[in-house]
Amino acid sequence: MKDFFKFMFASMVGFILTSIIIFFLFFSFIMAMVSMTKTEEVVVGNNSVLHLKLNYDIPDRTPNTPFGITSFGDFKPIAGLNDILKSIKNAKNDDRISGVYLDLSIVPAGFATVSEIREALQDFKESGKFIYAYGAIIGQKAYYLATIADKIFVTPEGMIDFHGLSSQTVFIKGLLDKLYIDVQIIRHGKFKSAVEPLMLNKMSDASREQTQAFVSSIWNDAVQKISQSRNITVDRLNEIADGLLSQTAEDAYRFGMIDSVIYKDRFLNLLADKLGVSNVKVNNLITVNKYKDVKIKSGKKRSRNKIAVIYASGDISQGDSDDGITSERYARTIRNARLDNSIKAIVLRVNSPGGDGLASDIILREVKLAKKVKPVIVSMGNVAASGGYYISCGADYIFAEPTTITGSIGVFGLIPNMKDFFNIKLGVSFDGVKTNENADYMTITKPLTSYQRNVIQTMVDRFYTTFITHVADGRKMTTADVDSIGQGRVWSGTDALRIGLVDELGSLKFAINKAKEMAELEDYRITELPKQKDPWVQLMEDLMGQTRQTMMKNELGEFYNYYKYMKSVKNMKGVQARMPYFIEID
Repeated sequence: MKDFFKFMFASMVGFILTSIIIFFLFFSFIMAMVSMTKTEEVVVGNNSVLHLKLNYDIPDRTPNTPFGITSFGDFKPIAGLNDILKSIKNAKNDDRISGVYLDLSIVPAGFATVSEIREALQDFKESGKFIYAYGAIIGQKAYYLATIADKIFVTPEGMIDFHGLSSQTVFIKGLLDKLYIDVQIIRHGKFKSAVEPLMLNKMSDASREQTQAFVSSIWNDAVQKISQSRNITVDRLNEIADGLLSQTAEDAYRFGMIDSVIYKDRFLNLLADKLGVSNVKVNNLITVNKYKDVKIKSGKKRSRNKIAVIYASGDISQGDSDDGITSERYARTIRNARLDNSIKAIVLRVNSPGGDGLASDIILREVKLAKKVKPVIVSMGNVAASGGYYISCGADYIFAEPTTITGSIGVFGLIPNMKDFFNIKLGVSFDGVKTNENADYMTITKPLTSYQRNVIQTMVDRFYTTFITHVADGRKMTTADVDSIGQGRVWSGTDALRIGLVDELGSLKFAINKAKEMAELEDYRITELPKQKDPWVQLMEDLMGQTRQTMMKNELGEFYNYYKYMKSVKNMKGVQARMPYFIEID
């Protein structure tokens, strides 16, 4: 026994010492990585080019870490849409920047995000500076962006992947049936298809109708802009997509989709000639991640007037964390902006498929209170639907991109019945006692009674009535009119303008200009909210979160989205104002 305790004590000491050593090694590694990011003031030389490589899912706001993390073990800085737009705007008036180099392949960002960058590049061209695009295999969103360039170049063995858009929904009813899990669904709205993957094996007619409508609207907007830029008719572009006719670079060149088929070295020579230098060197190419930190002297006095841009991205839930849009954090952020006399207007940037109904209502309350004392403008990103639209509808003015997915005015509740799963699959049964008739209300170990189901249906119907009433008040419509375009139906930004859910098509820049106009400001500066965490705290959280996520992606591959869907269903609590966003548009 003496030897046992001796070896046990030695093992414990060894474990503790090893843990301490690993901790310090890890800490040293982090500090070394951070020290590599600490650079001197960025210097921009003459004949420089803003190098845009957008091969990551672009967030609305740059993460507040010394470096962003795009994959496990791959420490690459990432810039948010806010810094990309700011950099393009600054580059337009920077004499040291001669042009923009679009280094394109696949662009994972949403269409609305890509549209905002395209719009900023269109404005950049007014300076007379050039934009060149080059790539090997250029995806559809990348090509949509590339068509704003003066010239598009593709490597000889490359291609333009141009085939039209499709939308795929993941249905897991078959899986649930095999597990003997019955998801009890109570919803309001025939188009509220967020729950269909749990109850059907394919799209309902209503879901197919709405999905076809908004996917077609997004595609039509894209091909019309491509048509204008490349002088190719819309019909011809659709023929190319239908026939998969751009499978080689030569095909794309023959159809006028690109300007030249050349290898990278020849492209760099052309770029050097354009810049008037012998060779394009590293110093000639400056990325957004570097250029965003360049001090631009405007010569203007710092304004005391502020326009607050509040970024609301992710799922809506109750709580006070910074994971998505949480009710307490965002209610407090909007409240503080309302009470801050230096903030003259608020722009709420919404990029959310919705989520918890109660959390959405708490946030909307603060939007309405803020509206009473200062202008509140909404700028919709890739998606602002269901709860995302709920928190938007009380604003003074709403902007959306043509490709924004919005609407989805409807609600649902779900309670899984796992009695057969436990009993048949696991051999587990439950029994118990209760003091009242419905003391076991909403348990997952037995099905709802008809009375309990009716209670939940009443709750869902009541929340739907509240939802359409808020929309009717905010949009100056009748509840009957809102109901006719509601029922959970999803709309594109273009169609949302037509039916009165938004006021104007335009980007975040338009929303800020509208806020300036409504607040009657001569000058202003932007303050971005909510306040971000300390960079070091955020860094550690990102490391842990991204590591787990990347390991799951590596293990599950293409099935990762199924895991993500199941995890999301698990976290749904209470009445949900959530769009059918478990779809992929490609």
